[in-house]
Amino acid sequence: MFDIAVILVHYNSGTLTADCVKSIIKSTSNTLNYQIIIVDNCSEYEDYQNLKQVCETIDFPNIQLVRSKINTGFGGGNMIGVQHANAKYLAFINNDTLFINDCLNILKDNLEKNNDIGIAGGQSFKPNGDFMISLDHFASPAREIFGRSFLEKINPKQYPKRKKRYIEPVKVNFVPGSFMFIRSEDFNEVGGFDTNIFLYYEETDLCKRLRKKGKYAYLIPSAEFIHYHGASTEKSIAIKKELRISLFYIMLKHYGIAGYFLVFLFLLIKYFFSSIFKPKNWPVFFLLLKGAPLSDSLKLKQKIATN
Repeated sequence: MFDIAVILVHYNSGTLTADCVKSIIKSTSNTLNYQIIIVDNCSEYEDYQNLKQVCETIDFPNIQLVRSKINTGFGGGNMIGVQHANAKYLAFINNDTLFINDCLNILKDNLEKNNDIGIAGGQSFKPNGDFMISLDHFASPAREIFGRSFLEKINPKQYPKRKKRYIEPVKVNFVPGSFMFIRSEDFNEVGGFDTNIFLYYEETDLCKRLRKKGKYAYLIPSAEFIHYHGASTEKSIAIKKELRISLFYIMLKHYGIAGYFLVFLFLLIKYFFSSIFKPKNWPVFFLLLKGAPLSDSLKLKQKIATN
């Protein structure tokens, strides 16, 4: 058994994935026994083949490239990787990241010292070295309606400041999906990622379920990495719609009908008026009129590849 299984989901971004893997190997101590599992989430076949060739040239024995012939989304892709993992800890890392220091050892040491930590993330930075927010508050009716800053002012203990630079580990609601470090046993106990979600809010859902088991999310600022935020996902109306579909699913799952309808009414009014000035938002408004159902998710629009 390995100490850590590093799992990366790859989708038509070979250069990012190769650079990410190389930075992990370069920054991680040789004393750590770990494996790297790359899940190709049904990329174009040429992109997959190019990545396969790159992996064969990397001087690291415990690297594995797994291809899925259908795009299963973020959570689904990571769950494929978990099936190939054999380690005490799991590290879910976006392929658009680069390690600055020995993040894996730092996070592993923190979890071994503090059993209260259910899941941990490091401090991210922009490519130019600027500080990047590396914690967030649970998606909730209160957050959607009143905003994050308001919650931080009225209850700073429950909602630690996102824009503050921390020195010591801090308990947070959840850590971003760009880098999540967790014990395999805790991940398995709560059932892993909810694969009904194709994109977005997977980390909110996972951390919320962990908290119900008495396991909390922590930001470990001494583990530092660069995040090319959004580099692996193109922005489009389809992605914007997916964001709302996932949000509504989370609202119904964790806050019930009342929470769902509060957010539904708020966003319906918001998008009606915003669409008057930004017509490109009308598709999102009409999606909200339908209740942003999972049946409209990109997950159900994926095709099985033949190679």
